[in-house]
Amino acid sequence: MNILVTLDKGYINPLCVMLSSLADSHPDTFFDIYVMNKSFKCADYEYIKHRLNSEKIRFHDIKVDDSMLAGAPVTDRYPHEMYYRIFAAKFLPVNIDKILYLDPDLVVIKNLDELYCLDLGDNYFAAASHVGKPLQKLNEIRLQMCSKGPYINSGVMLMNLDALRREQNYGVVFDYIEKNKNILFLPDQDIISAVYSDKIVTIDPYIYNMTERMLASHKSVKMDIDYQWVQKNSAIIHYCGRNKPWKENYMGTLDIFYKKYSAVIDC
Repeated sequence: MNILVTLDKGYINPLCVMLSSLADSHPDTFFDIYVMNKSFKCADYEYIKHRLNSEKIRFHDIKVDDSMLAGAPVTDRYPHEMYYRIFAAKFLPVNIDKILYLDPDLVVIKNLDELYCLDLGDNYFAAASHVGKPLQKLNEIRLQMCSKGPYINSGVMLMNLDALRREQNYGVVFDYIEKNKNILFLPDQDIISAVYSDKIVTIDPYIYNMTERMLASHKSVKMDIDYQWVQKNSAIIHYCGRNKPWKENYMGTLDIFYKKYSAVIDC
């Protein structure tokens, strides 16, 4: 299974936890992990390998030159690395036809074969949306989305590299960034949702991009989704936003999954 990650060194420890959970959830699967970055060194990969102690994971270092993103807006929370996934097809080996992008701030608690084998047809991405109809409409207006396609969370994305190589126009992306950089709140997923909304297949967020906020919203209206439901049904727990399970002030119950895999690699 081909896996893509894009990150800076500040997320190395969460990456170790994510990869530990991925390997544990796929006992018979080997993984090629493509790390798009600008600063990783051999010592960083040795550190990760030592913590994981797994023969099922092979790393590929993919260096990216940030000069192509000189005009893109960045913050402490959203560095240049977040844009790399948009241009993955440009940098990844041409013999890879698809890849599953995973944020480092998530854990995998069930097998992802069904997601990985999803037929994308001529679409570029498969991803989940976290927004309801009112916010979807606001995003359509704010971002001048090219169609009424979904506003996605970019933390989990199956990517059709063949189609992207054939059809992706980088100039369109750079033009969009330049014209709209002052209104980009979550820049990478704003761009993907706006420019490629008609090329996205939606997947179930409760299965493949479950969050603490989604769980809390169901508790507030006394619906059937609770921790036990998540444990039984969800495949990916995503700790998006500022509420991170490795911080002392974490709020919620889903951090138990992160702590489980963190404890494994810390033994």
